[in-house]
Amino acid sequence: MTSAARNTLSLAVVGLSAACGLVVEIVAGRLVAPYLGMSLYTWTAIIAVVLAGFSLGHWIGGLFASRPTRTAIRSVAWSLLLAAVSTAAALVSIRWFAPGIIAMELPAVPTVLIVSTLLFFLPSVFVGIPSPVLTKLALDRAEPHLVGRTIGAFYAVSAVGSIVGTLAAGFIFISWLGSTMTLIVVAASYLVMGLVLFATKEAGGLTAFKAPLGVAVLCLALVGYFGRQVLAFTDPCQVGSSYYCIRVVDVSVEFGAPARALILDHLGHGINLRDQPGKLVSPYVELQDILAHIHTGKTTPFRAFFVGGGAYTLPRAWAAARADAEITVAEIDPAVTATATELLWLVSSGRITPVHQDARVALARPRPRRFNVIVGDAFHDIVIPPHLVTREFFALVASRLGDDGIYLMNVVDARAHPRLALSIIETIRSAFAKVELWQMNATDARTTFVLAAVRRPTPYDRLTLRSSPGVVFQRLDSARLRQLRHALHPIVLTDDFAPVDRLIGVE
Repeated sequence: MTSAARNTLSLAVVGLSAACGLVVEIVAGRLVAPYLGMSLYTWTAIIAVVLAGFSLGHWIGGLFASRPTRTAIRSVAWSLLLAAVSTAAALVSIRWFAPGIIAMELPAVPTVLIVSTLLFFLPSVFVGIPSPVLTKLALDRAEPHLVGRTIGAFYAVSAVGSIVGTLAAGFIFISWLGSTMTLIVVAASYLVMGLVLFATKEAGGLTAFKAPLGVAVLCLALVGYFGRQVLAFTDPCQVGSSYYCIRVVDVSVEFGAPARALILDHLGHGINLRDQPGKLVSPYVELQDILAHIHTGKTTPFRAFFVGGGAYTLPRAWAAARADAEITVAEIDPAVTATATELLWLVSSGRITPVHQDARVALARPRPRRFNVIVGDAFHDIVIPPHLVTREFFALVASRLGDDGIYLMNVVDARAHPRLALSIIETIRSAFAKVELWQMNATDARTTFVLAAVRRPTPYDRLTLRSSPGVVFQRLDSARLRQLRHALHPIVLTDDFAPVDRLIGVE
């Protein structure tokens, strides 16, 4: 093999390994979503762990680069075989380790850091090794006047590979193959690259090829054996969309009638009963229904806008109850709407109009008429997307409501110190004169509050639910809100600063 051919092979390995490393980083988020959800903390932990692995791998690769050529090439080949095994093993490890770690009930940050490290640190270390070794070997072969060009070529190929891997993971692999199959493809790519390097003359040729091949096959066979025990190679998602891991679970036994629940990533996002669209089994959804009817009465036509669709539970109920309903649902993920139609009994009709855009973009479109009700129900994990809780967004909401309109939203927060909910109230007061916070009579540490921004106060302090016997929502009075504000120091959220992840449950 000529020097040019060796450099071409080295460049190909560097570029492809960089691409595979970034594919793993992007797919990691989807892989952990059914266990930890997708939040700012999750992505931060994954990126930090993968970069730490790359860094250590590059440092180890620098040590290997000073070895004799044959030893250095074999070191790179072994690192790629280990990357293949550790990447495939991540599919098994997440089934073994994640439930136990989550059951420890550690705070969110340690949990995501531990899970991410156990799964993705070693694959990132191993794939970080080839680049410095192969670059050093290419420099040794280069003419003195071509050293700079050689360094530039390897840096450029690595960067291009990272870009291609990122784009391919986000736009192609996850949507078409799913996270499980994507990682299998990456592991296979590592395996092929490692074996090709072992087969080169520099590494010893076919004589050096047999033992590594046997070791790799044995390790992957063990991964496959244990993986079958925990269904590691079965994608937990019924639909892997560009946004969510989507599942639908049959809960008919619980309700004594045909019923299904929508699961996005690891959280439920609505329960629909096939033959009773008006039966709202989630307490906060029923409260929103009651408040909407109190404040809109028999206004006709009844126009509503939903920030987020999910299972389309409340839109479905309102469309069935009112012949004059005109409901717009801004659901960013078309796959969620398709799932609701195919599996959750959402009936396509002129009364419900899905708009597959970000809700803020959809709400900002020019409209000839205003809405009677706007409902905020968009979540990433348990967190509301920051741009949907800012002063600027609430000004937009107010401009799209009629004179007697009401804005409703549910907020997941700590019961005893709901700093996020209070910060949203503090923020929304710039657009609405009256804001109410409703709390359920439960004892859970974390609960779902319902916030209502209204033109006139609700004429009740307590509302008893029909579908959930014994469940009562209490409106927090002014004195209690002042007490909480004094203790928790809520902040005004803006497009520039809206730290919703940090505010949930902060004491």
